[in-house]
Amino acid sequence: MPTNKSLGQHWLHDRSALEAIVNEAALQPGDTALEIGPGLGTLTSELLRRQAKVISVEYDAELARKLPGQFPGKDLTVVHQDILQFDITKLPAGYTVVANVPYYITSKIIEKFLRTTNKPRRMVLLVQKEVAQRLAAGPGDMSLLALSAQLFTRVHVGAMVPRALFTPPPKVDSQVVVLDFLSTPLIDQVDEKAFWHVAHAGFSERRKKLRSSIAAGLRVSKPEAEALLRHADINPNARAEDLSIADWQRLAKDAV
Repeated sequence: MPTNKSLGQHWLHDRSALEAIVNEAALQPGDTALEIGPGLGTLTSELLRRQAKVISVEYDAELARKLPGQFPGKDLTVVHQDILQFDITKLPAGYTVVANVPYYITSKIIEKFLRTTNKPRRMVLLVQKEVAQRLAAGPGDMSLLALSAQLFTRVHVGAMVPRALFTPPPKVDSQVVVLDFLSTPLIDQVDEKAFWHVAHAGFSERRKKLRSSIAAGLRVSKPEAEALLRHADINPNARAEDLSIADWQRLAKDAV
């Protein structure tokens, strides 16, 4: 099966790597697994071996057409659709997302599930190694994506999958990242609108010190921004990537 380069298709056939991905999902018989981009069905096969109810969303029409025939009699539903357009709200509560995610839409996919009213129990994603590390980053290397993920989930990285295990090999290595959704998201502790307002302001010019980026983003003077930061016990000379979630929470409360 040829690949569609515009869809970021790279096929993973290594059995141990596929098992490592599915092991992280901790599926029980009868659980619902939402698979994004099943492709040739190698990960689908491993999911079905765990006796899960698998819903596979595939954008490529030809792949979506062929996939059901590979698993006759199995509890597999194939949906030919863009995952970004797929209606998550109709999935049963407590579903698990398992996917080898195309690099070019990784962030958009993660944001979709962080924002939905019907959040999964867990997401197990094989992503670009750099993205996995970024999602799990702590203060000093934070990004808006990491901040978003860590407000709603506990993030940890799993096995690294070398590029040589894919056909064709991508330009970078991949890594498993697991997002366990919190029963009470940390965002619930502050006004969400205020939180994102100050966070986007802080990261809008991430190379600049917070004194400058907060002033520009909130449209206040630098002295006002500095006073706001000091009141929240944050060094005005720090940068957005240096702050913890608790720092942003304090700043959001003061900015209301």
